[in-house]
Amino acid sequence: MARRGNLFVVSGPAGAGKSEIVKTVLRKHPDVHLSVSCTTRAPRPGEVDGVSYHFVDDARFDELVAANAFYEWAHVHQNRYGTLKSAVQQGLDDGHDLILEIDVQGCLQVLEQNPDATGVFVCPPSRENLEKRLRNRGTETEESIRVRLNNVAGEVATAYRYDYVIIHQDWADVPNALEIAADELYAIITARRLERKNRLDFLDALTESLKK
Repeated sequence: MARRGNLFVVSGPAGAGKSEIVKTVLRKHPDVHLSVSCTTRAPRPGEVDGVSYHFVDDARFDELVAANAFYEWAHVHQNRYGTLKSAVQQGLDDGHDLILEIDVQGCLQVLEQNPDATGVFVCPPSRENLEKRLRNRGTETEESIRVRLNNVAGEVATAYRYDYVIIHQDWADVPNALEIAADELYAIITARRLERKNRLDFLDALTESLKK
């Protein structure tokens, strides 16, 4: 019987570095796959439709909501994001371990609906570091930075509801902070694979063979 994949929902404040952590894991470990979300926000430089996100307009997003096609969806910073049920379930049925990188609102919806999903919260080491990261991205307006920073306290408060917390250290203090965080995320994935419930077929076969 083929192993069903595990779903890992990675979230945290904007600027905490979750996207770079996920990208590093995917680059180093082709056995892990990304669940691509839909969004109504415009593509950023370098983003590719169908790879970074499924970019749709508001009308198409409304159609998907009406069709109950989303696993979860939410308003985040004046845009909408959603996860297609069909894409997630197909990936898991195919035996793929999926990373779903979404905002805190959406993550909590997934964790409530799917008790088998593993929640991973990515934290910055400090408020000052988070503001520095947001400014260094060069993609945010001053107003956007202010809004995001005001949202951080509420987002961090939800970390208590996750299964794991990764602290993405300041690169100035820890030059290999990204690699450390990515290795920690893959360690979580590996630990889930080694759980007893995912080894039952092997244990049953081994037990039976030892009776001979």
